[in-house]
Amino acid sequence: MNPFVSATELAALIRDGAVGVVEAARLYLDRIDRYDRELNAFVRRDDDEVLRQAQQIERDLREVRGPVPPFAGVPMPIKDVVNVAGQPNTFGSSSFSDVEQLEDDLLVERIRAAGFIPMGRTNTPEAAMTQVTENSRYGPTRNPWDLARTPGGSSGGAAAAVAAGLAPIASGGDGAGSIRMPASCTGLVGLKASRARVPSKVLLWEHGAVGGALTRTVRDAAGVLDVLSAPDPLGWYRAPAAERTFVDELDQHQRPLRIGLLTDAPTGVPVDPACTAAAEKTAHLLEALGHHIVPVAPGIISTRAIRLYLFSVLGAGLHALPWAEEPTEPYVAARMEIGRSQRSGDYVRDVFEMHLESRRMVAHWVHDFDVLLTPTLATRVPEVGAVLADANRLLDGSSELEARMLAFCAFVNITGLPAISLPVAEDSDGLPVGAQLVGGPFDEASLLRLASSLEHTLEWHLRNPPRFP
Repeated sequence: MNPFVSATELAALIRDGAVGVVEAARLYLDRIDRYDRELNAFVRRDDDEVLRQAQQIERDLREVRGPVPPFAGVPMPIKDVVNVAGQPNTFGSSSFSDVEQLEDDLLVERIRAAGFIPMGRTNTPEAAMTQVTENSRYGPTRNPWDLARTPGGSSGGAAAAVAAGLAPIASGGDGAGSIRMPASCTGLVGLKASRARVPSKVLLWEHGAVGGALTRTVRDAAGVLDVLSAPDPLGWYRAPAAERTFVDELDQHQRPLRIGLLTDAPTGVPVDPACTAAAEKTAHLLEALGHHIVPVAPGIISTRAIRLYLFSVLGAGLHALPWAEEPTEPYVAARMEIGRSQRSGDYVRDVFEMHLESRRMVAHWVHDFDVLLTPTLATRVPEVGAVLADANRLLDGSSELEARMLAFCAFVNITGLPAISLPVAEDSDGLPVGAQLVGGPFDEASLLRLASSLEHTLEWHLRNPPRFP
């Protein structure tokens, strides 16, 4: 069995009996044994439970006569900020309790219902609070394309696992780019869904954070969104129902769109030429497909809203996590102090201002273009240790390394818009470089159709890190 098979393809092989569920599970567990000492993608293993579930699903598939779940038997690691019943949730830190959780998060309920087998927990920075996957409890996760580089964060353990063929798909979460940044660093597809598309018990960070997955292909991204977006009858609100399944959208004709091209960072940080080139390459490909490219100035993105989100909202949001002790990372402690020191009235004022700024930003998708195209990052893939050291040195949040990772990502969480990072290019060192498409309100469908057309041309799913055959 090819370990770099997509989740959709693996599910089909299992349904057809060409691959056994236990066979697939053992393959990935063996690859974790073989390769994860170098990568440090996993922080918890539950091999016996994975194999028990695989055996049960294999028995069920032999006996079932009707439809089966779409991803029956496909292993899927869980990010270490997500509650899984019977497992601790340590948020990438020794400052959280090791007590076993009593119930699954809604994300895990949907993962199980789709037939996925939860397979271990993947590394994340402390409290998922920076753009690289490094922490003092578990150590750094490394990029399969170059072990001296980071896979990004905060879903970096998930991204490293999928990129190296230790899993066909992995759960992630995106609160300021935490799916899209790792996808760009490791050559994967990273879809951030619209606000309220994927249900959650707690609407974290003023409804800016959303659950999702790191995938190899656009079809996987569409398929997993179909299952993760099952409505929550107890939720406050939900995204408008899709016209058809997101997988079905991939086969629909896409009319010509106005695509805004933004290559200058809204915050003014320098953008590496390789990142600019990736976005411009994508623009040329989309133009050849009949779309209209519209140059866009960085002023359409509110730097004020970005600052309010990253400091006022995220700083306060840290206090909602179940800390057992004070944070171990200085930068996390500093941002918690921001939340501790601000008055509640000031926080509410900041949130109101951020919401109004969000409306001004979203108006451009209504009036000026249909989709925005940007680099995913403003920097090439950083070396392990560099971003974390800078964050811990510059406790006021003035790190340019952090800012270049976040430059094109954070505003998407503020606005609640859908976005997808695509591995369209490589830099001169052979490392992946992503371009990002940002859709209008609740318009994942257009993003997925555009992404699918680019995938047919670029075939990025055929490129794998040579170190992990």
